[in-house]
Amino acid sequence: MDESQVERNNPEELVKQLSRLKAEAVAQNHAGAIVIGMDSIGYFNGQILEKPKSKEEGFERLKSLSGKQFEFYTGIYMINTSNRITTFKVVKSELFMRELQEIEINKYFEQDPNYNTYALGFDPLKNISSSFITKLVGSYNNVLRGIPLEVFPEMLSRVGYKI
Repeated sequence: MDESQVERNNPEELVKQLSRLKAEAVAQNHAGAIVIGMDSIGYFNGQILEKPKSKEEGFERLKSLSGKQFEFYTGIYMINTSNRITTFKVVKSELFMRELQEIEINKYFEQDPNYNTYALGFDPLKNISSSFITKLVGSYNNVLRGIPLEVFPEMLSRVGYKI
């Protein structure tokens, strides 16, 4: 099954399936390794937010999220290819965005032309997006980098890796 065939209705199930597909594809060629597959998406008003196809779509996304609350999901699927033990976790973070002016959104895209980061990437050290979020409930690491590192020790232990 390729990624395009995965149903896109439930955000938790989607990131679980996409991260599993990625991990399994890599695990086939890496004996004796712990393989980690991950995938992240946004979720707003019952709609899954994947990578925008254009800067214009990214701009419209940020406009629609302005002043609203939305979710960011990351699925992590781990495989120990030595013992074939697997585990998965879905991490959800809730974000509250302040009202944005169009000039701020334009400035964001000037500073970070990589619009395909879902137009949800918020880097407090790099650009104007650090001021977009007024409140975060959940994993800071999930939102900042899409890698909720705090769940890795427990997951690694579950697949047999001794920390």
